[in-house]
Amino acid sequence: MTDMNKEAISVLNDLIETSKDGQEGFKTCAEDIKHPELKQIFVQHAADCAGAAAELQAEVRKLGGDPETSTSVSGDLHRRWVDVKAMFTGKDEEAVLNEAERGEDHALKAYKEALEKIDKHNLVGIRDLVSRQLGGVQRAHDQVKALRNQARARS
Repeated sequence: MTDMNKEAISVLNDLIETSKDGQEGFKTCAEDIKHPELKQIFVQHAADCAGAAAELQAEVRKLGGDPETSTSVSGDLHRRWVDVKAMFTGKDEEAVLNEAERGEDHALKAYKEALEKIDKHNLVGIRDLVSRQLGGVQRAHDQVKALRNQARARS
């Protein structure tokens, strides 16, 4: 396996963890929210994250690597913190949306850093995939942020 493939696999595996974190985070949000339309949005975003992870895993296999299959430790800790916080503050709409936006902030940062690594190491073979997925992360982030702002305005 070439050094370029190893670097590409490393970048992709980091994004798989990020996507798995998003999938689990959105599933948690869907469980915590009562509003049926928001619940459906979170379920859809969880499915989108799962699809992104599967696509990244397929690319890792194509490059000859072993794809990541789990969430990150930091994502697990964040979800536990959200659960503890919810016990004391309740699981109101704005609080759930705040946590969803914070998770999407992390995902945006991870994808932007991945593109920087791709450009630095000239990993052109995965750039289009990562760039396309970044667009999806950005759209999810913007939607969650808009929903959070609406919830904030109502409270």
